[in-house]
Amino acid sequence: MIYAAARKLLFRLDAESVHEWTVEQIRRVQEVPIALRLIERICAAPPSPVKLWDLTFRNPIGIAAGFDKNALMMPLLAALGFGFIEVGTVTLRPQPGNPRPRLFRDPARGALINRLGFNNDGADAVAERLCRMGFSPSIPLFVNIGKNRDVPLEGAPEAYAQCAEKLAKYADALVINISSPNTPGLRELQRPEHLEKVVSAVPGRKLVKIAPDLDDAQIAEICDVCVKRADGMICTNTTATDRGGLSGKPLMQKSTEVLAKVRARVGRDFPLVGVGGVFTAEDVRAKMQAGANLVQLYTGFVYEGPTIVKRLLR
Repeated sequence: MIYAAARKLLFRLDAESVHEWTVEQIRRVQEVPIALRLIERICAAPPSPVKLWDLTFRNPIGIAAGFDKNALMMPLLAALGFGFIEVGTVTLRPQPGNPRPRLFRDPARGALINRLGFNNDGADAVAERLCRMGFSPSIPLFVNIGKNRDVPLEGAPEAYAQCAEKLAKYADALVINISSPNTPGLRELQRPEHLEKVVSAVPGRKLVKIAPDLDDAQIAEICDVCVKRADGMICTNTTATDRGGLSGKPLMQKSTEVLAKVRARVGRDFPLVGVGGVFTAEDVRAKMQAGANLVQLYTGFVYEGPTIVKRLLR
């Protein structure tokens, strides 16, 4: 009720400005230990542990990359009940992203459209922040990495490798983002001849995040590389539109269909994360029935508010 009223007011303002304001408020709140404990109590939900790799997730619902691009909000996100957190996308060097306005709401469809373009503080700044902040081993941390806009395709493996080298020690898994529609040419890295080089260059546990805009042949090629070179996949990123990447409810069916096709190709034991359009417990079940071991959300969090994890788990 309270969040619905606040959302009505906030949705009158520019979407990215509201996000920046939210980041600042969260940073202030999480500096007060008693506030975090109160939030944890309010958002507490029955545990639903999941074991994957050598990790234990307190529940299977995570916050997707894009919300906390620069690893500024992890304590508060953990207090809200998420079972794991993914920060980023982080590039080797800082970059401002695309010109504003670049983030838009579509409330009638429960959607967001972004053309942010990997705006972030860069790997050194994020690594320093992760080192200083530390994190609970009970809440696994994924770090999503990408390439800077000016890096050509042939330079991508080295760019991802250098970025990973700075961040891997702080992450339970690295997520290789080769599927954002907002960096020109990035999705070319999904072609097997490029993908194998990029994935092989990244050390440690790694997942590959793919686009929903793939045909069956492309899905098969990507899966075959990932089974050999990666430790899991995330299905899917936003879908490409003429205004940017579309997320939210319109993506649910498309992303879930891709997830099911990936599961059929990689077999039952290869770890998969389902993301795209999750708003309800039924959406979570649909992702898991399609083959997801874990589920992520972002747009649903924006629309439904801070108690969404508690509601979904109940």
